Order: sequence, then C-alpha cells, then structure tokens
Amino acid sequence: MKNIIRLLFVFILAIFQISCEDVVDVNVNSSEPKLVIDASIKWQKGTLGNEQTIKLSTTTDYFNETIPPVSGATVFITNSVGTIFNFEESTTSGTYNCSTFQPIINENYTLTVVVDGNTYTSTEKLLATPEIESIEQKSVQGISGDEIQIKFFYQDNGLEDNFYLIGFKKSDFTFPEYGAIKDEFFQGNEMFGFYSNEKLESEDELFMSLQGINERYYNYMNKLINIAGSSGGSPFATPPATLKGNIVNQTNSKNYPLGYFNLSEIDTRNYVVE
Repeated sequence: MKNIIRLLFVFILAIFQISCEDVVDVNVNSSEPKLVIDASIKWQKGTLGNEQTIKLSTTTDYFNETIPPVSGATVFITNSVGTIFNFEESTTSGTYNCSTFQPIINENYTLTVVVDGNTYTSTEKLLATPEIESIEQKSVQGISGDEIQIKFFYQDNGLEDNFYLIGFKKSDFTFPEYGAIKDEFFQGNEMFGFYSNEKLESEDELFMSLQGINERYYNYMNKLINIAGSSGGSPFATPPATLKGNIVNQTNSKNYPLGYFNLSEIDTRNYVVE
C-alpha cells in the first residue's frame, strides 16, 4: 500500500512538472499597418524656427520592438501666400528635415504628405505661447515621506480662450509626461504647470515645456493621454477609442492616418532640483 501511495505521488508530481514546462501560445490581435504622421512644428522662443522635422512611420504589432519608418515620401508645408517649405528625407529613414521654414504667428499652413499613391493634407494656424516667467519648488508630506513638487508659472491672455500643452521630462526617464489644460477658470490670470514624483530628488534635472494649442488639439491630446494610461501597458487591453487626428487622406478618406499636424511657439526650461 505504501508503495502504491509513493508511486501515485511521483506520478502526480511528474504530471505537474511537465505541465509547468508547456509553452502557452497567446494569439494577440493584429491589424493592417497604418501610416503615422508626427508633424508637430515647434518654434522655440528666441530662435529663427527655420529648422523643423516631420517623422513618418507605421503602426506595428505590440511585441515588435522596432517602429517601421516610412521612406520615399514627398513632404512639404505651404503657407497662405503659396511659399513651399520642402522636407527632405535625412540619412535616418522616415525622418524629413527642413532648414528654411518661416514661422509667423497666426499664419495658416498646409501640410502635404504624398506616399504609396495617397495624398494626406491638413491645415492649421501657428499659435503664440506665453513665456515661462518663474519656477517654484516645494517639499510636502507625501504617502512615502517628503515629496518634491515643481511648478512653473506663466501669464494667460485674458482677451481670448486659451489651451495649453504642458510637458515634463525627468532626465533619466525615456519619455516625457504631458498634460493638456485650458484657462476656463483662470482667464487673464497667472497659470502654472505642476509636476510631482516620489522619485524626484535633489540634483535631478527636469526639462519642462509650454505650448499654446487650439481647442481641437487640446481635446485630441486629452483623449490620447487617457488612452495611453488606460491600458496599463498590457498588450491584451482594448483601447477605449480609435483616435483620429486632423490629417485627411484625400485619395481614400477611409484609409485615414494616425498623428496630428500642429504648429505653435514653445517655451522651455531646464531645471536642476535643489
């Protein structure tokens, strides 16, 4: 009887070990690649703004670590008087550069991208951005102890409704963190961008940015930020929406691209945490 029990235990253990070594294949849904147009024209305050870059790529599967670039496209921007600013592909595939761009506040610009027999266009106005006037640092009591908070301040224009895109990037982080805000409750008053992170320490370098944007781009960025945070990094999560930008495929409207065409001034600061 004891031998039978021992043999039964060994048999069950063997089955358990074999089952632990089985490879489980999980099918992750994939779709046809879509064109992604990264066309954010940023005029850094205090510069000519003549050097600009547009990037073209396609979507890919979640587990693909390489983002496929799109080469061989024709890319240019035209202003309201017909001046053409050509973007030539650099030695980096999918990256198109222009060194002759002429940024003018409140000027209308039209983006045109021609690739794979399709023509994509979008028209937007270049918007002004207020200056970052001051930076404030505070230490507050957080859940895990003292926590550093950083604010930068800027003056809202009280003569119009304004929308802003605020960015913070810690030097050792790969990607910046963004927030889209409006002046609904701060019309004509001083406003601020706010950043706090429990990992923020003395001597850390923090890059901060401020851009004036229009209401449509504000809504787009809010949705994009929510989508980016909703999946929690899981490849099995379903995005709550398919987010369309403002770029239209004139050849086949159903085959729309991803991405957005935006133009604005940008003010930035590099801040070393005290």
